[in-house]
Amino acid sequence: MKLPMKLTRIYLFIISFFALATNSLQAQQTASQDSIVIKEKFGVRVGADLQKAIRSLIDEDFQGFEVLGDYRLYKDYYAAAEIGIEEKDYTEPYLDGTASGTYIKIGANYNAYENWLDMQNEIFVGIRYGFSSFSQTLNKYAIYANDSYFPVDIRETNQEFKSLNASWGELQAGLKTEVLNNLFLSIHVQLKVMISDKKPDDYDNLYIPGFHRTYDSSSFGVGWGYSLSYLIPVVKKDKKLKPLDL
Repeated sequence: MKLPMKLTRIYLFIISFFALATNSLQAQQTASQDSIVIKEKFGVRVGADLQKAIRSLIDEDFQGFEVLGDYRLYKDYYAAAEIGIEEKDYTEPYLDGTASGTYIKIGANYNAYENWLDMQNEIFVGIRYGFSSFSQTLNKYAIYANDSYFPVDIRETNQEFKSLNASWGELQAGLKTEVLNNLFLSIHVQLKVMISDKKPDDYDNLYIPGFHRTYDSSSFGVGWGYSLSYLIPVVKKDKKLKPLDL
């Protein structure tokens, strides 16, 4: 017995629908089986600036140490901070002085590097707000004279100017590489711009801890750092990778 044409079309539609649904389900199961789940680490990373430690050993005019850290907030965003102490002897035409104090920098980093699997390397850019509390000591100065017949008159004063401070904004850019499990080496450069600067009477802040060298003709400063840090995992979150991500 032949089925009516209309009924035949209905049967064909139902069969096609179930075939497509079955293929779709199988494809989803296959994709699910092919994907890989890894654990992403979120935690506190703490370390020290090696550049300052090495410089303190080889430069008799500088003593300093910096502790740094960051915390991964989201996939590519990190809260970051640095705390340090510096003492710098500087010599300028007609004077010799010392700057000594502490500083703190607070801000955030953005990681622009797309890692493979569970790697945590970084190509980052960051912003900081820096604040320094310090003192300046005028060790000695020379009195300028046009007459070269008499020797230069050098006065030793050891005059200290206390309760000074300065603040600045800072842009950082650098690289961070995991050399061993949870152990990272990093190098970065800094571009700074002065926001405020409390100066002593009849003197100037020629060097500011954390900001470094200052110049009368510009409010900008530069710096760099080379650090070693260790990640302390606090939370591990699942990350599903598809074959195209591997």
